[in-house]
Amino acid sequence: MTIHGPPGFIRSDNGPEFIADAARGFLAASGVQTLFIEPGSPWQNGFNESFNARLRDELLNLELFATLHEAEVLIANWRNYYNHERPHGALGYGTPAEALEGLTDRVKTGAPHQ
Repeated sequence: MTIHGPPGFIRSDNGPEFIADAARGFLAASGVQTLFIEPGSPWQNGFNESFNARLRDELLNLELFATLHEAEVLIANWRNYYNHERPHGALGYGTPAEALEGLTDRVKTGAPHQ
């Protein structure tokens, strides 16, 4: 928000009560309006549902975690793969790390957003 200014809206679920109240207060003070997802309406948050489906299909349904440490390590490895190696269709089949690098380069040079 410091670099690009606050968005007009942020879409989210309500989350835990105390966190939701604090988040709404912060957003209101920042001039950001909220659009809440109705409970039981995953189609209102397709990006998150898509991520959850991939996490489930590519990791959780394939592993049986014997310990909390094992789960932490395997999930961290998958997260690294997802963010740095796995091509994403929405990013022109580049990785999120490549997309972020391109955005960072444009911000540094003042080039317009594509």
